Amino acid sequence: MDPQTAAEPALQVKPSDASRNAALISVMLVLDSLFFVWARLMLPTISPVLSSMFVMSIGTLEIGIVALARKQIHLRILLKYIWFFLAIGFLIAASTYISYEAVAYIDPGTASMLNRISIILQLFLGLVWLKERFNRIQLGGAILSIAGVFVITYQNGDYFRVGSLLVLAATLAYSLHTAMVKRYGEQIEFFEFFFFRLLCTSLFLILFNTVRHTLAWPTAKAWPLLILVATIDVALGRSLYYIALKRLNLNYFTILQTISPLLTVLWSLILFSVLPGLQQIIGGLAVIGGVYIVSHWKQ
Repeated sequence: MDPQTAAEPALQVKPSDASRNAALISVMLVLDSLFFVWARLMLPTISPVLSSMFVMSIGTLEIGIVALARKQIHLRILLKYIWFFLAIGFLIAASTYISYEAVAYIDPGTASMLNRISIILQLFLGLVWLKERFNRIQLGGAILSIAGVFVITYQNGDYFRVGSLLVLAATLAYSLHTAMVKRYGEQIEFFEFFFFRLLCTSLFLILFNTVRHTLAWPTAKAWPLLILVATIDVALGRSLYYIALKRLNLNYFTILQTISPLLTVLWSLILFSVLPGLQQIIGGLAVIGGVYIVSHWKQ
């Protein structure tokens, strides 16, 4: 999942920092590749609608404790930007909720490859909403990625894979959130942005479960996994993501993200003995290749 624009403008990598940044990138990519894997791992012990809520809520609590200890949370920021935080909180909650549901229908590797289309969606949103430029080579890359999405999603019988459609819906919601952050959120201090973003997301996930009458307390078996996922995926993983984004050139960072689905495929093979089919692999490579072209030739 991919909130690139919430951080400060990207910086060029200094030679003296190369080894440290290499270690940071390696850890960040491994953690980023585990998003759909974590969701799949929790399926046998807790329903997706509940796991998404508890993972986000625990992560919010952990970040909140750190922020309070450092005295970096101010309620006036939440009140000043309340509609912004509510809007992105809803979009992220919907994306997370749907993504966790999707892994019941689709393997994590295919889901991760399909999720890379978010970069293309963000560029299109930038075109329409933010009036950004889009050259011909980027357009070709976007078309290649969209063709890859069609290959992954389509199957015989004139219908589309439920899991793929869920991932696309989740990706669209997250891309809309990213566009909003680009336009309205860059002036907010990072730590406060991150905490209030998590808080509003958690509140919407609680609301979703309340409306659906699916609120329930996790079993004793589920709690250790929920805490582990919240700590690694939300608190640690997202923090490293933002740090890496701040230190690296944005184009370089985006290109590196194309490695994440390949790692997810490997995790899926090791943990679940599942590999994407030939059709999904071909489509996934088209998506990743298109993203690489769009990122590499960005003006």
